[in-house]
Amino acid sequence: MLSAEHDDLRDAVRHMLSRGNASWSGLCQQIGVAGLAVPEQYGGAGATLLEAHVVLEETGRMLAPVPMLSATVAAQALLLSERADLLPEIVEGTTIATVLWADSVSETVRYVLDGDTADVLIVSTPDGLFLGDSTHRVHTPTMDESKRLATVRLSGGTRIGPPAPQLRDIALVAQTAEQVGAAQQCLDMTVEYTKTRVQFGRPIGSFQALKHRMADMYVRVETARSISYAAVENPDLAAAATAYCGETLSFVAGEMIQLHGGIAITWEHDAHRYFKRAHNSAQLFGQPHEHVTRISRAL
Repeated sequence: MLSAEHDDLRDAVRHMLSRGNASWSGLCQQIGVAGLAVPEQYGGAGATLLEAHVVLEETGRMLAPVPMLSATVAAQALLLSERADLLPEIVEGTTIATVLWADSVSETVRYVLDGDTADVLIVSTPDGLFLGDSTHRVHTPTMDESKRLATVRLSGGTRIGPPAPQLRDIALVAQTAEQVGAAQQCLDMTVEYTKTRVQFGRPIGSFQALKHRMADMYVRVETARSISYAAVENPDLAAAATAYCGETLSFVAGEMIQLHGGIAITWEHDAHRYFKRAHNSAQLFGQPHEHVTRISRAL
């Protein structure tokens, strides 16, 4: 499914994020991450959500505090609406947009991704898509400090398109890419640690019991990656991918903490950040039991 061009894209994003001071505007202007799945007529690259998926996996791997997830979903929402004219500024990274789901445009919505920093609020309701107006937006502190959430009080809006129920699945699938990237990093950090941590005169990674546990981690991560990328091509797999990838990240993050000897209870190691991301992401676009219910209904 992935080509040499996808590998080059992954390497470019990874290199830029590894410098530690990568900005959202820099990622947009130098690599064009916000416009990968946007047609060229709106300033995008004219690629697909698969290319955006590659980038999302990398932002998840680094827990990068950039609005890639919001921008990806918002761009697709605008392409389904009558306001695609807003896309060029989003592609350039000068405008931040996010999507929130509500029953109407006159209610309070909690846990909105990038809701307090977004310049454009796209509200998906059963009656259609709206550009939302808000009277109050406030940052909501969470365990996962790399994801910015907010409470948004809507005060109305302008209808810009018909109902778009597929947006939720687009968001779910996009998030699985970040979960897979984070899970891969958990595995990589664990393997590296067990190569250097010595006990009884030998690296702990040489003990058979730990090899088995890391093999289980590897199988879970690779399986999660497979279903995540499959869901890009087949949105009907969105619920299954979300349930599995969310569970995988929780499992792998937990194993990382144990195989590091509980080091994640301190602030000196990144393990705690991935553990928090696992719990945050599992709730972001719906409760896990809701996804499982969807799966059971489809069977």
